Amino acid sequence: MKLLGLIGYPLSHSFSKKYFTQKFEQLRIADAWRYELFSIENIKLLPKILADNPELVGLNVTIPYKEEVLQFINTFDDNAKNIGAVNCIAISEGQLIGYNTDIIGFDVSLEELIGNETHLEALILGTGGAAKGVEFVLNQRGIPFRYVSRYNVKDYFTYDAITPQILKKYRLIINTTPLGMSPNTETFPPILYEHLSEKHFLYDLVYNPQETLFMKRGAEYGASVKNGLNMLHIQAEAGWKIWNENLLNIL
Repeated sequence: MKLLGLIGYPLSHSFSKKYFTQKFEQLRIADAWRYELFSIENIKLLPKILADNPELVGLNVTIPYKEEVLQFINTFDDNAKNIGAVNCIAISEGQLIGYNTDIIGFDVSLEELIGNETHLEALILGTGGAAKGVEFVLNQRGIPFRYVSRYNVKDYFTYDAITPQILKKYRLIINTTPLGMSPNTETFPPILYEHLSEKHFLYDLVYNPQETLFMKRGAEYGASVKNGLNMLHIQAEAGWKIWNENLLNIL
């Protein structure tokens, strides 16, 4: 039995186990593959998970460990190394190989939202591991951006510094924080939604619920909105390809 899994905390919001369990059934390989959730309160519990589950061949990594997991990775692919965040791990003979498939999922999904729109500038809400993949894609696309943080950091906006003039300039707003994610569905990034318009694009990496308050409030003022569900499907398939290619290399 080959085992895949997801590490993060909390994991009540995760779609991964259902997605891959259904995939294994559709491919008629459910007797040979299994997917489990590993909800850990500290990333230092990862070695125990690996020791207790020697059949593990791959892991997904989610909030809040996409950066913290780096200390356990033996080898990085170029994207993960450049970004400084890992959300997919292949396991080979005790060695952990780190990848970042966020950029694949976000890039394709972002294009579905903005289409051929040009002259965009973006605000990235949040500065964690997920934001690193967003930053990489925006740089690749030549979209200028600024980070928005709860903390007063050089070159970052704080939320209370986001004025109507700033919102007029930065028409693409990407939420990479867990605000609004189930079960805390009543939370949302504190921006001036009433100053949004049909010229704005709001992308929420949160996918559960499918319409967050961030999206709902933006849509009320005419903004085009999108959640992260399609991004997850794309990066899940990218991870599946990585794990299978890795197995082929070591057989």
